[in-house]
Amino acid sequence: MILAIDAGNSNIVMGCIDRKDTVYRIVRMKTDPDKTEFEYAAGIRPMLEMAGIEIGAVEGVIMASVVPTLTRTLQKALKILTGLDTLVVGAGVRTGLNIMIDDPGTIAANLVASAVAVRQFYPLPCVIADLGTATTVTVVDRKGHYIGGAIMPGVEISLQALTRGASLLPNVEIAPPQKVIASNTTDSMKAGLIYGNCGALDGILDRYLDILGEDATVVATGEFASTICPHCRHRIRIDEDLLLRGLGVIWEKNRSRR
Repeated sequence: MILAIDAGNSNIVMGCIDRKDTVYRIVRMKTDPDKTEFEYAAGIRPMLEMAGIEIGAVEGVIMASVVPTLTRTLQKALKILTGLDTLVVGAGVRTGLNIMIDDPGTIAANLVASAVAVRQFYPLPCVIADLGTATTVTVVDRKGHYIGGAIMPGVEISLQALTRGASLLPNVEIAPPQKVIASNTTDSMKAGLIYGNCGALDGILDRYLDILGEDATVVATGEFASTICPHCRHRIRIDEDLLLRGLGVIWEKNRSRR
């Protein structure tokens, strides 16, 4: 089995992938750039063991990281745990993806992995919404080319900005309100978070579909996908394992090099 890691700004998500592209035994831990490789190794080992993952059965390790200061630390931690070198998605790694943006070298590894996954598993063209620390909405066209996208503040960042900037507003759970036209402060904030993000996502999708000039598959992933997307007006498929599945595809494309 392959151990795949999505190292994000808020969370590190780890899962195993088998030869049938099935993702299982997913675990999460908080991102902490101040930890050493030994602290990460000591934290990851019991999490994997509790999930039923035998570290000795891991054949390979692949990672997409959007936290450059953490990448090397995690590589060292995973080497301590598995004895294997981690394949880090970036320059020189085969993805099969034609990246049609102004500077292909600036694309984040998580966006690459998700785009590779939709090329493999979904009808094209495809719009990918990743609702994590930031919300990204990106496009893979009918030819399988990554052509660009949009980035906006994520749901949690929006809430943090609201509570910091307005001293009378409390911190609230990111969840749907009792009713859309809310009648109390807590539900009003929930309504703004849920339906405001839905409106932003629906608005971007409307514009993208106009530009594409054809129907497109829309796939959502990320921590808040299942919270926001069911309330959108567009039909959106939720695939919480999309990024890890993409890492599995990339691993297979680079297997001969390992």
